[in-house]
Amino acid sequence: MQMKKYRLQTEMENLKADNQEWFKDYLRGVLESDKSYFEKADYIAYSINQIQNKIDYILNEIKELQAIKKNLTNVKEIALESTATVLAEYGIDKLEGATISSITITPESSKSKDVVTIKDDNAVMGLGFVSFSVDMEAVEKAIASKEGIDELKEFIEVNTLTTTTPAKIKINNKRSSANSEIKVDEILVTKEAA
Repeated sequence: MQMKKYRLQTEMENLKADNQEWFKDYLRGVLESDKSYFEKADYIAYSINQIQNKIDYILNEIKELQAIKKNLTNVKEIALESTATVLAEYGIDKLEGATISSITITPESSKSKDVVTIKDDNAVMGLGFVSFSVDMEAVEKAIASKEGIDELKEFIEVNTLTTTTPAKIKINNKRSSANSEIKVDEILVTKEAA
């Protein structure tokens, strides 16, 4: 587990979409410092990697908590059903409590739902039970050609939707990162001490 959090990582964790200038100023300061270019790259990458490590850790914890929740939900249902069975064996339909009002047995219930399985699709459609809709995949293929667009142009409208993704950095980690983290730690400790 990480013992030291570096300032750049802290600055990143406090970023807000509507106020990024202070972060950009700090990043400019890192880039303009007298450290070597590889130390700057390691510092930036290390800070982002630590955030990714936190994300991965949290995702793992969420999965574990969801598994625990699922198990607890299942055992609670088993306990409720088993308790009802045992109380019923003793002829108890209501048990008064001191801190709770009472425990009662809910009667067994069942729900029915019709499930339709079509044995002969063609026969059912022949009786008129059919729905029609535009095959958008075929339309998109057709408008890729001049003939298709000419045929469809009076019946369709084509609008172009452009989505812009802002530039981001990508960290390319070395394959053996065990030694590099120690070196980065040493570099960053000197940076923070300065």
